[in-house]
Amino acid sequence: MDWTAIKVITSSEAVEAVSYILTDEGAQGVQIEDAADFKNLHKGEYGDRGEFIDPASVPHRHSGAAVTGYFPQNIFVPELLPTIHQRVAKLSDYNLDPGKNDVSAEAVDNQKWATVWQKYYHPLRVTDQLTIVPQWEEYHPESQNEKLIYLDPGMAFGTGTHPTTRLMLEALEKVITGDEYVIDVGTGSGVLSIAAKQLGAGKIEAYDIDEVAVNSAKKNLALNPVAKDVKVGINSLLDGIHTQADIIVANILAEIIVPLVPQAYANLRPGGKFLVSGIIDDKASLIRQKLSEQGFVIDEEQQMKDWHGIIAHKPIEVK
Repeated sequence: MDWTAIKVITSSEAVEAVSYILTDEGAQGVQIEDAADFKNLHKGEYGDRGEFIDPASVPHRHSGAAVTGYFPQNIFVPELLPTIHQRVAKLSDYNLDPGKNDVSAEAVDNQKWATVWQKYYHPLRVTDQLTIVPQWEEYHPESQNEKLIYLDPGMAFGTGTHPTTRLMLEALEKVITGDEYVIDVGTGSGVLSIAAKQLGAGKIEAYDIDEVAVNSAKKNLALNPVAKDVKVGINSLLDGIHTQADIIVANILAEIIVPLVPQAYANLRPGGKFLVSGIIDDKASLIRQKLSEQGFVIDEEQQMKDWHGIIAHKPIEVK
C-alpha cells in the first residue's frame, strides 16, 4: 500500500490537538517531533530523571513541533490540506497556539513507513520506576525497581514523552498500592494501562472512541506480558458503563474531561481516585471548578511546562 504523509508545523502545546485532527481526518498513524521532548535532557551520563542519552546525539527539532499523519491511498489528500489548515487555525479559539500552521504533504513508500519511527524513539526513564522502551530496542534495567514499558510508537497515541502522559505516569506511581481496579479512559497507545499493571494494579479496563487507537493499544499490550489481561475496547468516555472502580485515569483534552467528570464520579467507589491530564494552563481553573462542583476533593496538582495534571478523590462520606 502507498501512503501519503501530511505534516503540520505547530507549537508544542498543540501537539495532542493536532494529532487528534489528523486521526479524525483519517490518518492511520501519527509521528510527533517535539522540541519540548528534549528541553529537559542533559548532556552526560545521567539526566535529572535518569536519562541515558546525549540529546546532541539524536536529531531533533529545536523549536516548536511537527506532527505528521500517515494516510492510506484511498484518501484523496489534496482535499484534506485546506480542511486541516482551517481546523488547526481554529485551535486558537480554545486558547491553544496553532504555531506556524504550515501544512504540507509528500508520498511515503512502504519501507520508510515501516522504519520512520525508529530514529526518533529511544529508551527513556520517565518516572522513578518506569522506563519507556521502543519494542525494537534492547535495554537492560539499571536498577532493581525499574519497570519497563515496551511500545511500538509507529501507531501510538501517547508514547510517554509528552508532558501530559508523564504527569499521568507520575500520578499512577503515587496512587497505586496494589490490586486496584483501574479504568483508563481514552487509552490511546495503552501506555497508562501498561504502567498501571507494572505498578501492581489488578483489574484494568481501557477504552477509546477511536478504532485505530484501540488496535494500537492491543498491539502494545501484547508486547507487555504483565498487561495480557487488560480489557480494551471501543467506547465513548464512560457512556453505558456502571461500575465502582478504585482509580479512573484520563489523559485527554480539557474540553473532553468536562463531560467525563460526572461519569467518573458515578463510576468510582467512595474514596476512589480520579487522575486527569491534558489540561492546558488556560483550562486548569475550569477543570478545578468542574471537579469541585461535582463533589471531588483535589488532592494534588502538578504542572509540567504549560500542562497540568490533577489527582482528586471521591469523598467517602458525602456532605
